[in-house]
Amino acid sequence: MEKQKNAVGRRKEAVTRVFLSKGDGAITVNGKDYKTYFPLVYLQNQVEAPLKLAEVSDKFNIVINAAGGGVKGQAEAAKLAISRALLEVNPDYRPALKAAGLLKRDPRSVERKKPGRKKARRSFQFSKR
Repeated sequence: MEKQKNAVGRRKEAVTRVFLSKGDGAITVNGKDYKTYFPLVYLQNQVEAPLKLAEVSDKFNIVINAAGGGVKGQAEAAKLAISRALLEVNPDYRPALKAAGLLKRDPRSVERKKPGRKKARRSFQFSKR
């Protein structure tokens, strides 16, 4: 791999761009270390999952630009983007990543608010009298 690879991941309203280059395993998100940006351990595990599965945790430096949504959506978007970038590096990772479900974009998002309702489905309180 002579030049960096990049990929985009999306989840809910979050969009992340990932830049993969040769290095020692440093992961930065919006200029911060990923462990300070994602303080919860399960979110850190989401970001690390594709790297651990492909067994390349210490071979690449990763720079992530995250925008929109919340912290969880950004972590899951980063997971998808890292998986896609790893496929550009080596297509042999595909069976393992696909079996773990890391190449699938989660289509679920917030349902829109309907007119005459309090939220998307919640109605106003009914009064019989």
